Amino acid sequence: METAKKHFFIDISVMLGRSMRHIFRSMDTIVTVTLMPIAMMLLFVYVFGGAIQTGTDNYVNFLLPGILLMAIASGISYTSFRLFTDVQRGIFERFHTMPISRSALLWGHVLTSLLSNAISVVVIILAALLMGFRSSAGVLPWLAVAGILALFTLALTWVAAIAGLSAKTVDGASAFSYPIIFLPFISSAFVPTESMPAAVRVFAENQPVTSIVEAIRALLSGQPLGSDIWIAIAWCVGIMLLAYIFAMRVYKKRI
Repeated sequence: METAKKHFFIDISVMLGRSMRHIFRSMDTIVTVTLMPIAMMLLFVYVFGGAIQTGTDNYVNFLLPGILLMAIASGISYTSFRLFTDVQRGIFERFHTMPISRSALLWGHVLTSLLSNAISVVVIILAALLMGFRSSAGVLPWLAVAGILALFTLALTWVAAIAGLSAKTVDGASAFSYPIIFLPFISSAFVPTESMPAAVRVFAENQPVTSIVEAIRALLSGQPLGSDIWIAIAWCVGIMLLAYIFAMRVYKKRI
C-alpha cells in the first residue's frame, strides 16, 4: 500500500513537471495570463477609476480581488486546451501503456493549473503594489485569501477538465471560459452592486464571484467578514465537487 502511494505521487510529480515545462516554453500563455489582467487593472485604475464611485479612496484596493479572479479564469482555459491537445494527440493512450498511475496525467494538469495560476496571482499583486495597493492584513488573512483563491482555481480547473476531455474542437475546449471571465463584470468586482439596476443587482449579488470578491476584499482590508466568506467557500467547494465527479466520469470513458 505504501509503495503504491509512493509511486502515485512520483507519477504525479513527473506529469506536473512535464506540464510546467510546456507552460514555460509558451510565452503567449504567460503574456495572456499575467499581462492582460495587469493591463485591465491599469485601464480601470488610471482611466475609469476617477469616474467610478466606490466609497474608497484607493480604487486599486477595491479592484484587485476581481482582477485576480479574472486572471485565474483566463488561466484555466489553457488547462482545458492542454488536456484537449493531449487527448487529440493520443498522449493519454501512450501513457496508459506505461507502468504509471492512470489518474496521474489528469492530476498533473490539475496541479499545473494550481501552480501556474498561483504564479500569475503573485505577479499581479506585485504590479498592484506598484500601483498603490496597500493592505493592513496580517499573515492569517493573507493565508485565508490564498486558500480562497486556491479553492476557486481548483473549482474552475475541474470545470476546465470536463471541457478539455469532452470537446471536439480547440475552440470548444476553451470557449467555456469566456462566460466565467465575463462574470466579474456583473458583480461587485468593479463597482458596488448598489449602483446597478434592480434586475442586474439581484443577479450580481447572488452569483459566486460577488461573494468571493467581497470575502477577499474584507480580508485584505481588515473589515468584518460576515457571511461572505462562508458563502464563497460553499460556492467553490460545491462547484469543485460537482465538476470533479463529472470530470472523472468523462476521464474514465477516455481510458
